[in-house]
Amino acid sequence: MNLEKRKEYVKHRIETAHKTVDAARLLSENGFWNSAVNRLYYALFYAVNALLVSNQIYSQSHSGMKSQFSLHFIKSGKLDKKYGKLLSQLYDWRQKGDYEILFDYDAEMVN
Repeated sequence: MNLEKRKEYVKHRIETAHKTVDAARLLSENGFWNSAVNRLYYALFYAVNALLVSNQIYSQSHSGMKSQFSLHFIKSGKLDKKYGKLLSQLYDWRQKGDYEILFDYDAEMVN
C-alpha cells in the first residue's frame, strides 16, 4: 500500500471509529447493552487498525491485530498497558455478548 492509499485508509478507519462510538452511545442510551459493547469493541478495532496501518503493520485477523498492537505499542512502552487491557476486555465482552445464550450486559457493567 503506497503512502497516499495508506493515509486515505487510516482517515477512513478513524472516521468509522468515531461513528461507531456514536452508535454505541445511542445503543446504550436506549438500553441495548450487548449491542453497545459490540460497537465499542469495533470502534477500538477500527482505531487500532488505523494505528497499525499508519505504521505499516498489517494483520489478517482480530487476534492478529491484538497481537501486533500489543507487540508494537504496549510491550514497547509506546502506549500505556491500560489500552491493551481495554482492547482485550472489549474483545472478550463482545464475544460473550454476541455468542453466549441468555447473557445480557447492563448499564452498570457497560458504563
